[in-house]
Amino acid sequence: MISTIVNAALFMIALGSVLAVILAIANKKLFVYEDPRIEEVDDMLPQAQCGACGTPGCRPFAEAVVDGTKNPSACTVNSPEGNAEIAAYLGVGMGDHEKVVARLACAGGSHVAYTRAKYEGLKSCQAASVVSGGGKGCSWGCLGLGDCADVCDFDAIYMDEHGLPIVIEDKCTACNDCIVVCPKDLFTLMPVSQKLYVACKSLDEGDAAQQECEVACTACEKCVVDAPTGLIEIKNNLAVIDYEKYQDIDVDRTPIERCPTGAIVWLDSKLGSTHASKGKEGMKPHRDAALPIG
Repeated sequence: MISTIVNAALFMIALGSVLAVILAIANKKLFVYEDPRIEEVDDMLPQAQCGACGTPGCRPFAEAVVDGTKNPSACTVNSPEGNAEIAAYLGVGMGDHEKVVARLACAGGSHVAYTRAKYEGLKSCQAASVVSGGGKGCSWGCLGLGDCADVCDFDAIYMDEHGLPIVIEDKCTACNDCIVVCPKDLFTLMPVSQKLYVACKSLDEGDAAQQECEVACTACEKCVVDAPTGLIEIKNNLAVIDYEKYQDIDVDRTPIERCPTGAIVWLDSKLGSTHASKGKEGMKPHRDAALPIG
């Protein structure tokens, strides 16, 4: 009996020794070196995990900064002082990173766009959109129930008195959440230097578009004629700006001046938010109250 116990104990000791040797060898063979600076840089980041920098989270961003494929300034949530601390720690430059913000391709608030049916239900754009499109006359327009404001972790979006989202540029981190949540696909991330913008997504033609929204693009082509060659074209009854060409030519307010509805605008930053200027011939809203339903 005793010998059986001794043999079992010896066997377990031998087995443990063999496994320990295997683990030790595997540890050496499979060891992957990690730069200790990654942990330090990760600790300096805000841990928002928003993805605005173009990586899945703060840890992957720290890895990219340490290996030199990203600049510290690419973190738009961190403060400039925080990014400068990372740059100083790594002994690298901050790098140039133009601020990118979310912009809404709709100006059809309740005072200029018609609502054809009253929606009753969960106060959510996503919920409303599956009930005959939400009741708005323009099936491409903002439903105004504020999913984008609710999902924004940085309080960078609020709803104005006409039911349109307003983006606070100073707070916007380009995290992409508003783009994902909007059922009408109305948000786009754009560099703040790109001032010319089409604040409409309606694909209805001419009078049909304007019957539902007074500030809709009517595909009149005046902006195409007035813009530098090739900068703007009409696609599916909507003015479309080629932003690749935008970078290489001098662009000013000229293309917006003759837009009859003010659908194409010039964007300026005022008090931390985006202000859309219309051209001289753009129709200005002449009412503050919402249009009647129906």
